[in-house]
Amino acid sequence: MEEQNTIQTPPVNPTPAPQQAPAPPIAIPTPAPAPAPDAGLTANQVANQGQVVEQINEIKEEKPIAPTPAPPVVAQDEQPTFGKSELLDAGKILKDILGMQIGDVVADLGAGGGMFAMSSARIIGDQGQVYAVDIIKSSLSEIESKARMSGLYNLKSIWSNLEIPGATKIKEASLDYALVVNVLFQSQKKYEILAEGTRLLKPGGKMLVIDWSDTAPGFAPPAEMQVNKDELIQIADKLGLNLIEDFRAGKYHFGLILSK
Repeated sequence: MEEQNTIQTPPVNPTPAPQQAPAPPIAIPTPAPAPAPDAGLTANQVANQGQVVEQINEIKEEKPIAPTPAPPVVAQDEQPTFGKSELLDAGKILKDILGMQIGDVVADLGAGGGMFAMSSARIIGDQGQVYAVDIIKSSLSEIESKARMSGLYNLKSIWSNLEIPGATKIKEASLDYALVVNVLFQSQKKYEILAEGTRLLKPGGKMLVIDWSDTAPGFAPPAEMQVNKDELIQIADKLGLNLIEDFRAGKYHFGLILSK
């Protein structure tokens, strides 16, 4: 028998299945860091943002605000001032020593804070007249305001430079009293100031001069500004004024009463 030739077909390799690409990793969202607490926020505000109050107290402790202490009270006779109201008893000097009465006409020459002008207005009553004279207009406005608040309508303010004789708009020879209190130490023109007061005084009228006798305390003006009392008495003599009384007006002041 003839052998049959068998044709052998080479084995066919199977086509490999396509490989699948690996799946990308799933991104897990990372929580955003919590913002740092604002230093200006209170514990309640931060708690509303999701924070715990105890944590905020650890971050920032709120310190209580200490109350502002009240200023120390200074005794009246210890106040640093060049003025006259704190160191002089105006009412006693004007009424008991000078002899001011109801119905008098008075000028406070260099009125300053107005202590002597106000005291004079109370003594002389509605029948009298007080002129508060000063070169500082704001001082005059304050004096008038205080007088009206105190019910004193017999006080009138007059702006003037006392160093210029004749400048003060008050009738000549019309005053019963001219007051020159704590003024002369501030000026080099003492003669001119006293001359202006003398011009305004009526015959027999009196001038009250008060100034510093002791400039040692810290609240007093410098020693070089101290007034020489003997020099004032000499000026008064030249102006035709007679010395009636030389007295101690206060612990740090001398007083002179001069008559025209």
